[in-house]
Amino acid sequence: MQPIPLRTTVIGSYPFPSWLELASGQLDRFGPADLAEIQDDAAVCALHDQLAAGLDVVTDGEQTRLDFNLSFYGYIDGIQLESAPPRRWGPPAHDQRGRHPVVGELAAPRGLGVVEEYRRLERLVAALPLAAPGSRPGPPVTMKASVPGPYTLSGRLQPNDRYPDRWALTEALLPMVRKELADLVAAGCREITVDEPSMSCYAHKEDPERFVDIFNRTVEPAVGTTRLSTHLCFGNYKARAVAPRQYAPLYPAFHNLAVDEVHLEMASREFSEIEVIRDIVERGKDVCVGIIDVKSYYIEPPAEVAARVRRCLQYAPADRLSFAPDCGLSQTARWASRRKLAHMVAGVREVRRALGLEHDSFA
Repeated sequence: MQPIPLRTTVIGSYPFPSWLELASGQLDRFGPADLAEIQDDAAVCALHDQLAAGLDVVTDGEQTRLDFNLSFYGYIDGIQLESAPPRRWGPPAHDQRGRHPVVGELAAPRGLGVVEEYRRLERLVAALPLAAPGSRPGPPVTMKASVPGPYTLSGRLQPNDRYPDRWALTEALLPMVRKELADLVAAGCREITVDEPSMSCYAHKEDPERFVDIFNRTVEPAVGTTRLSTHLCFGNYKARAVAPRQYAPLYPAFHNLAVDEVHLEMASREFSEIEVIRDIVERGKDVCVGIIDVKSYYIEPPAEVAARVRRCLQYAPADRLSFAPDCGLSQTARWASRRKLAHMVAGVREVRRALGLEHDSFA
């Protein structure tokens, strides 16, 4: 069950501050100490916005990653990082992202960098006044790390003779993600999201049971040792989906994912298939509902968020539900992200108060 009823959280990413966007294009002008300062400052910005909104669970906003999974390739040997996209101009879409040739044996001798991210998050949260004990109602803020799963991580790589297809690439990446999860657990991380949106995107034409097997072998070191969740969506690069936005092809196979919580994109889909959350809960898992549309610049009023929460409560009890934006916020402008998070928390708290579940009633 959820540690607290009707939790508020995020998936992982958060928009970069404008100065970080600028700095990212000229990293050769900075020394190692400069870069460490930039990373700390960017993570503090993301944390401040999340804590100011009142979230129960926070991340570092993935501020040290270039683009969700792309930064991980810098930790992996055997990949040629320079990659020109097939299309540079015109309306934004996924074909404006390059694919990276595999030129050698894939290995990650230094890990994937998430443990370092988590340790930075711990250090910064401990230093922020907004996160200090007594600065907010209820339990202390929870810190969460996010890691892309091996199938999603394989998506920008080009197969070769050694790794002839995406399945082979996935199997080569699987031990790296698995070890990163084990190392996160050893570092004391007590909440991890393994992002596998590519599985959602391809379940309509691939074997979902095969996806479940890949996922469960990946997360085995974290099962039972940390609160484990997965994020299932249909793509969000430049606010563009990349697949039929239906959960039906995933189920019933995905009921067998070895997780405590499943996060579902719902708001951008007008809560289509909302009844699936009842099925997930009946199988013993919690559900994190995407209740804020990150693809739209409509700022959901708190009263509308509260109505959406009440709708979800028709299918699952409060102690099995949490709420987040549909996807990471990296593709949404920061001014909108701030307001969306604040309104999300306000709407959820309205329902908590009505149900007698506000934090100070059970802290």
